[in-house]
Amino acid sequence: MTTDWQFKLLYDGQCPMCRREAMWLQSRSRDGRLVFEDISAPDFDAARFGKTQDELMGVMHGVFPDGSIVTKVAAFREAYRLVGLGWLLAPTTWPGLRQLSNWGYERFARNRIAIGKFFGAPDCPAGRCDVKPVKR
Repeated sequence: MTTDWQFKLLYDGQCPMCRREAMWLQSRSRDGRLVFEDISAPDFDAARFGKTQDELMGVMHGVFPDGSIVTKVAAFREAYRLVGLGWLLAPTTWPGLRQLSNWGYERFARNRIAIGKFFGAPDCPAGRCDVKPVKR
């Protein structure tokens, strides 16, 4: 399978903050190496990636052309690297900071709608971007 893209970010287009981040990254990705797929689109099928919709809604996922998947801050690191801003998230690979950044991101992801409302983002339409509680 040949493709020109190097990484696909799976984002929630119904989440105002997520959509804004994806649009910002897309504006910086002019060479087509970073592409985006809206997991809230009516025709989106999570099974294509071996995941459920709830799993994809829970945290950020990114996919490489070979089908391998990275999640949480690792997905952002790869996206930022491809738009020339990898240095911004490079410290999240350091021992201790890797775990701390993933821990912080998980909390952010679970509360992203409330955080967005705090900063003036509109509600999530029809509850599509609600995040289910994480089962441990």
